[in-house]
Amino acid sequence: MSRPAHAPLRPAPLHPGTAIVCWLVAIGLLVALQAFAATEPELDRLLPRPAGAAWWTMAAVLALQAVAVAWVGRFPVRVLPGIAAAPLVLAWLVPNAAFGLTVVAEMAGVFLAVIARPTRRRLWVTVAATALLLASAQFLNEVRIGESDVGTAAIGALLQALIVIGLPLLLGLVVAAQRDAHDARGQEVQALRREQDALLQAAVSRQRVAMSRELHDIAAHHMSGIALMAGAMDRQIDSDPAAAKRSARQVREQSRAVLDDLRRLVGLLREDADARRPVETLDAVSALVETRRAAGSEIDLVLPAGSTAPDAGLGSLAQLVAYRMVQESLANAAAHAPGARCAVEIGEPHGGRLTIVVRNGTPEGPDPGPGGGFGLVGMAERAQLVGGELAHGATPDGGWEVRLTLPAEDTTSDTTSDTTSSTITTMRAPAPLPEAPA
Repeated sequence: MSRPAHAPLRPAPLHPGTAIVCWLVAIGLLVALQAFAATEPELDRLLPRPAGAAWWTMAAVLALQAVAVAWVGRFPVRVLPGIAAAPLVLAWLVPNAAFGLTVVAEMAGVFLAVIARPTRRRLWVTVAATALLLASAQFLNEVRIGESDVGTAAIGALLQALIVIGLPLLLGLVVAAQRDAHDARGQEVQALRREQDALLQAAVSRQRVAMSRELHDIAAHHMSGIALMAGAMDRQIDSDPAAAKRSARQVREQSRAVLDDLRRLVGLLREDADARRPVETLDAVSALVETRRAAGSEIDLVLPAGSTAPDAGLGSLAQLVAYRMVQESLANAAAHAPGARCAVEIGEPHGGRLTIVVRNGTPEGPDPGPGGGFGLVGMAERAQLVGGELAHGATPDGGWEVRLTLPAEDTTSDTTSDTTSSTITTMRAPAPLPEAPA
């Protein structure tokens, strides 16, 4: 019966309707009792005379109890004993046979006090005090009337207190328990909704992080190439206008490429997404390296013997992971190891695994500093998605290496893998053009 900790602190409602009903019922019974007593001389002798002082005192006590009933829901601990204490005055001043009508307000008050849900300890103390006052008033009324001896009056008073207090108390406990269960279900539903909202927000957050990393990969790759070609144009525009025009065309092509990639990424988020654009695979690595070479980088591409762009038994998602790893690694090399020679090595499947390595040598210029940190994290997460592993770190010669191992079909045997050679395609950037004379 204690108020739940989560229950909102708001004023309890008043019950004027219940108070009016109690007063009307009590007065109606008093009038009806007077009419019935007209045929019973013994009963009529014990009732207050209509419009007499005792009758008006009885009506006033019933009205006072009705007013208290209106407030018992808001102040149950203080008002409920007052409802039971008022009949004590009536029993002392004008004891009569209609005294039992005072229990109408008392029963309503007990019920309203219980469903108001005060703390358990205060409720039971209040109910006990109310029962004691009710029994005392009933006992005093019976003794002063003189129709019962002390023992009979005491037993009758206790039984009346037990019935008058017990019945509304039991009913109120049932109603309060149902209300608490309803509130608990409501709180549970709200908790589930908050949990669902939290899960939805977490999912949206993960999608946003994934999108940001995808955008990072796209922008870092193309923008680093555009920056290199713009630097070459700055040197070529005076000394070699034709080469500067070629660089400008390459900048335009790179800009179109980044726009195409962005459109494809945005298209994935739309209902009418255009799925006609193929997903990048290992076949596109050669074109990717050619693009970087055109931007001024020196890159060695190492492929398995007898192959120009093998899929190595990889699925489409694994090939996309490999392509993104090469793309991001070359972009990182261009940004953090300017002028360094790079190598892209695609090994042969062995033991159900395929290894792809991107390595750069010692940079010729200073490192501009750490980046956003999303590149390596994104590569590692993509590798885990397809069951692969990503390793990276500095090389003994001062360079940097990124190694991606993916699950693949083993198409070579142990006896031939040691003797199989690899073809190396070396793509060198054109010699730096002389600076324009000052």
